[in-house]
Amino acid sequence: MTTIFIVGAVLAGLALGSFANVLIYRVPQGLSIVRPPSACPRCGHEIRARHNVPVLGWIWLKGRCADCSAPISPRYPLVEFAMGATFGIVTWLTGPGANTVVLLTLVFYGLVLAAIDLETRRLPNPLTAAFAITLAVVVLATAVATGDWSDALRSVIGAVALGLLYGIAFVAYPKGMGFGDVKLAPSLGAVLGFLGWPQLIVGAFAAFIWGAVAGVIAMRRARKSRGVAIPFGPWMVVGALTGVVVGVPVATWYLDVVLVQ
Repeated sequence: MTTIFIVGAVLAGLALGSFANVLIYRVPQGLSIVRPPSACPRCGHEIRARHNVPVLGWIWLKGRCADCSAPISPRYPLVEFAMGATFGIVTWLTGPGANTVVLLTLVFYGLVLAAIDLETRRLPNPLTAAFAITLAVVVLATAVATGDWSDALRSVIGAVALGLLYGIAFVAYPKGMGFGDVKLAPSLGAVLGFLGWPQLIVGAFAAFIWGAVAGVIAMRRARKSRGVAIPFGPWMVVGALTGVVVGVPVATWYLDVVLVQ
């Protein structure tokens, strides 16, 4: 793979990171993502093009508005940097192909939805729907282009399986899970199923493990033994990424070591 291809992925990630910040700020408020142009929420001055360069613009302004000196959240450069870096790493590790497109889709929507859930405790319908539609288009296009429908079938099974799992959990214990989590689950299941059975199984269980760890930490910080609510969407995304990264070796270890004993 050429260096230019990876650099292009990083630049695309940085640009999409900037767009992700627009989604994170505007979608929960029901605002248009097209108009008006980005502006300072305190003084209303439109952000100049030279200040809107991902990451570098925030550093140039020292984290403050160029007109009124109001502080600009560090979330903006962090999201841009995370998106650019992750796009580069995924492209470097997987190369051009359907898996890369599916993974980059997961990274983009996963980061946007996780950030929104952390800030607002919501997973907006327009974004969970856009995630599902984008994946459906990518998976279908891949199957049509290659003539191999096995990955697409696995993706559908993964979406149904994870959707049912979270649906049952929501019905059994509605206080412990929001319906937004149920709507996000099929898309994550579709990604993991497309990649393989080990990724799906490990990713599904990893979300609950990460969520439990986060819950314990939250309770310790609040000095409570129960009743501490945490957004679960971010841990669903982290669990899915865990399945992507270690799904195969974990499944192999379980089959070769645990079951043999």
